[in-house]
Amino acid sequence: MSSASLKSFIHHARYFPLWSALTLSQWRSFDERSRSLGATFAAVMRWFPPARNRFDREARRVFPEMTRGARAKLGQSMGRHMGRTLFELYHDAEFQTQHQKFRISGPGLEALKTAHAAGKGAIIVSGHFGQWEAIRAALKMHDMESGAIIRTHKNPHYARRIRAGIEAGGTPILSTGRAGTMALVRHLRSGGIISILLDEKYPEGVRLPFLGVDALTSLSAAQLALKYDVPMIPAYGIRIEDGDAVQVIFEAPIARTDSVTMTRAFNDSLSARILANPDQWYWLLRRWEGA
Repeated sequence: MSSASLKSFIHHARYFPLWSALTLSQWRSFDERSRSLGATFAAVMRWFPPARNRFDREARRVFPEMTRGARAKLGQSMGRHMGRTLFELYHDAEFQTQHQKFRISGPGLEALKTAHAAGKGAIIVSGHFGQWEAIRAALKMHDMESGAIIRTHKNPHYARRIRAGIEAGGTPILSTGRAGTMALVRHLRSGGIISILLDEKYPEGVRLPFLGVDALTSLSAAQLALKYDVPMIPAYGIRIEDGDAVQVIFEAPIARTDSVTMTRAFNDSLSARILANPDQWYWLLRRWEGA
């Protein structure tokens, strides 16, 4: 078997369990299928040692006093939320239309409306927390649309499905890298809104506290907000009502100061949301690696 064939086989093999879980439940209602994939991911976090141990290592950085058993339950609850989120990402076109699920509030929404009415761009910053695609669904309900920045998955099967789902939530969908950055600048300058998940490790970033532990953090969102004079608004989709509904909160725009201070303010904002709902953040991002 050639190296290309072997690589293709591995990609198929890794995608097969998720494909099976989605296929076997396709005759059920949207919420039932969402809960089903959530239960599958919770089981993975309980019975699959690599995922369970990786979660425990990361959670222990932030909750060193928590018992191992409590952290294990936290990991399973995280898996349940993340499984539901992944299902909804894969079926984003349908998810976006379920307006009855969204409870929308916060001063940032008016700031976005004001910027949009003036033909001015805006940057929404969030994290892999709760149901982040609900943020863009909430914008559509208010006659606005946001593009998004994504990091292309190495497995082409995941990459294709995830990109197709995210595109249903709003365009443009831009990849990380030089070309994506140039397209982002054009989008902002033309009055567009872009959503950025700012909680991934950024090797060229600066060390800033995140959940009380220094993490390599990108300053790019704040730098763009300052350079192009657009608001930088933290927003979160927090699961409520056993995960069937989402509270979408648009916080007030971060005060314009300097890129480090603004990014630190966002880290503090997201950290507070995670500490209030620790099972709704995706702890497997290797956030503190290399810091």
